Amino acid sequence: MKVLMINGSPRKNGNTSIALSEMEKIFKSEGIETETIQIGAMNIRGCIACGACAEKGSCIFDDIVNEAASKFKEADGLVIASPVYYASANGTLVSFLDRLFYSSHFDKTMKVGASIAVARRGGTSATYDELNKYFGITGMPIATGTYWNNVHGHAAGEASQDLEGLHTVRALSRNMIFLMKSIALGKEKYGLPEKEKKIYTNFIR
Repeated sequence: MKVLMINGSPRKNGNTSIALSEMEKIFKSEGIETETIQIGAMNIRGCIACGACAEKGSCIFDDIVNEAASKFKEADGLVIASPVYYASANGTLVSFLDRLFYSSHFDKTMKVGASIAVARRGGTSATYDELNKYFGITGMPIATGTYWNNVHGHAAGEASQDLEGLHTVRALSRNMIFLMKSIALGKEKYGLPEKEKKIYTNFIR
């Protein structure tokens, strides 16, 4: 099994990395392969709703988004971690996720998603909710820990002092592993849920 981890921080070895590293330890101890992509400092433009991906099968802007999409397709789970900026995820990460989820047309049903928000103080709940919406719109079960998946720290390395936050992400890792393994068994025995043809409606007709 494999988990793709997206680090939305522009800072290498920062507090967001500490949170993800704590998860990675648990994954590795359970034989789960991981790969981390750090996109926070990349020049990633937002989606322009051009619709080209509907025909092309990938985003028309051929950058890290398309590279990550192929890795996401092969993964059993996706972890998204972001520092909190103005009670929101890093704008670069949001642009990345908008395009990743919108332009990749493979079935994401029952891939397990998890999100982590890292902050000096506030805004973690809003960011946590923001990140989970990507999973909810694509049929991805959302893994949880023992609390909201928040880790606190300001100066580089301070997240290592947030013992409760690190405990939470370790629990998140174990619950995510359980979900992925349970879903794999369920798919083997029952297959994926039946899907109806999508119905699109507009508020103004």
